[in-house]
Amino acid sequence: MRARIYKEVFFEATHRLIHYRGKCFRLHGHQWRVEIWVEGTADERTGIVLDYNCIKEVVGRFDHQVILNKDDPMATCIEAFHPVVTTSGDPTSETLATVIADMINADAALQGSDARVVKIRVWESTSCYAERTYDRQ
Repeated sequence: MRARIYKEVFFEATHRLIHYRGKCFRLHGHQWRVEIWVEGTADERTGIVLDYNCIKEVVGRFDHQVILNKDDPMATCIEAFHPVVTTSGDPTSETLATVIADMINADAALQGSDARVVKIRVWESTSCYAERTYDRQ
């Protein structure tokens, strides 16, 4: 049986955008909100498409972290005092949507599940989000 599940997760993190000229060039923080829709085949025994905790744990890897572009010179300085999560390109909500979806898909595959993210929204404020949608392959 195919099914779709939804999970909402929040995390606190700082970031900056080195290729942006404006306030977001400076290191600053957000309470991020992530909404995730996952579709897959429900396990015959449990009826579960993907454990909600899998989604929560993936998003939780970003909680209370500093998220920077891998090319940001600030990353090396901060790593002397605190771990840094790096992204290819600036860590925008668009970029984080892709990164988080890829991480959830990878974790699902490791668990032997065909579950895949079909839609994800990453909110960096109460009025701004990036959304990615994926066709099932």
